[in-house]
Amino acid sequence: MNNEIEPELRRAVSENEAHRQKAVSDRVEQEANLPDEEEAVREASHLSAKLVYQVVRREGDEELRRPNSSLFWSGIAAGVCISFSVIGEGLFKTYLPETTWLPLLESLGYTFGFLIVIIGRMQLFTENTLTTVLPLFARPSFYNLWCVARLWGIVLGANVIGCFIAAAFIAYMPTFEPEMLTSITEISKHATENSAWIGFAKAVPAGLLIAALVWMLAAGEQENFFIIILMTWLIAAGGFTHIIAGSVEMGFLILTGELGLFAGIFGFFIPVFLGNVVGGTLVFGLITWGQVREEVRDASDASKNGTKSR
Repeated sequence: MNNEIEPELRRAVSENEAHRQKAVSDRVEQEANLPDEEEAVREASHLSAKLVYQVVRREGDEELRRPNSSLFWSGIAAGVCISFSVIGEGLFKTYLPETTWLPLLESLGYTFGFLIVIIGRMQLFTENTLTTVLPLFARPSFYNLWCVARLWGIVLGANVIGCFIAAAFIAYMPTFEPEMLTSITEISKHATENSAWIGFAKAVPAGLLIAALVWMLAAGEQENFFIIILMTWLIAAGGFTHIIAGSVEMGFLILTGELGLFAGIFGFFIPVFLGNVVGGTLVFGLITWGQVREEVRDASDASKNGTKSR
């Protein structure tokens, strides 16, 4: 009898030991995976508005400290590359059949230049209407105002130079077919034909959308590619005016004799510039600063008090 019970007993002990070892192994594996789980939770969590503000402000501080030559050449590159927004629109307009929904698809071509410039981290003036003014809002002073004015002047000037270089290439080099040049001419006229007041009004939403794009990218959203496409497509689809992409169109018309220099500067460039600044800085910038101002100041005061107490 004992000989029959002993194998069963050994089997039961062996199964119990196996269960115990598996439980210990599972617990060790679970503890080992805790950092991964915590990391996953952190990645899934959205940054607060205060943290997004700190990311954008820090980026603005870094931009304000960049050398003049770096800002200038990066601005030139952005002005040249943004021309692919005009070229992209021209490609769609030239080779797609005329339909009622063509402007919506044509606007997708407008995103090409922005993708190159933003992902390539080139200096685009309208991005700086938010990034560089947040440090000024946080620490208002004549010195910081001068730093912002210096960067704006260099980047805007470099962008426009780059735009005219690209416009001259489109107008004078035998790169594009006549049909393509006709499409670019039509697109450029449509962008610059508004009165100064309408151009200003259409530029305000464009400035706000670019500033919102900068804010969203700083929030750490994973789908940066699609966010850039969506926001810049909306600028074109809404018929809003952007000072840098529009400078390629303005430059092309001036160089081909379709637009006078005076009309280009005072009828398009200055109103659109002011509209983009109002939308990016005075509207979106002040709104975002307003929502984090008290938190930022409380954190700063707490930091100062902590330093004094030590």
